[in-house]
Amino acid sequence: MFYGLSRGSKDDRVPPNQKVTTGFPVLHYGNVPEYKDLSQWDFRIFGAVEEEKTLSFSEFKGLSVGEVRNDIHCVTGWSKLDNVWEGVPVEEVVKLVTIKPEAKYVMLHAEEGWTTNMPLEDFMAKGNLFAFKHNGEDLTPDHGYPLRFVIPHLYFWKSAKWVRGIEFLDKDKPGFWEKNGYHMYGDPWLQQRYEWD
Repeated sequence: MFYGLSRGSKDDRVPPNQKVTTGFPVLHYGNVPEYKDLSQWDFRIFGAVEEEKTLSFSEFKGLSVGEVRNDIHCVTGWSKLDNVWEGVPVEEVVKLVTIKPEAKYVMLHAEEGWTTNMPLEDFMAKGNLFAFKHNGEDLTPDHGYPLRFVIPHLYFWKSAKWVRGIEFLDKDKPGFWEKNGYHMYGDPWLQQRYEWD
């Protein structure tokens, strides 16, 4: 399956106070995880679900794969247009569990305790996926290898690198950057960069 999510003309695709780049800047906090052996890697789906599920890397890559083209927008002011990502669409991952009715939010968990939050409705939006390739190439460690979540309609810090799990929640709570002053939602079109925006 392929989803194209670009908005139209270039002027319509770049949020206020963003500059288009053809590069792919690298920004993160902490160490860059390096994997030589993925046999110990796992992905956990837990929280407000009927039964938790844990997948190995080979099981995760064995799920149905999709491709999506989109634009991404970093809170630091750059936008990169026409990215092509390959990975497992969100809807394929959530088929593996039964989400409880009280679940309204999601917390993504990544390496070194990194987390980010979002409403369940945004997490489930068509075109979101767990990517292992960008523009036809495997992700590099700096960009989230072996797995990165991609949610293009929010600022790019919500697209968690090195993602290892999904926690379904009945109440919203801040993730790593949200605890450190970033906006709880992060809409680039509304310039929701910080908690006071």
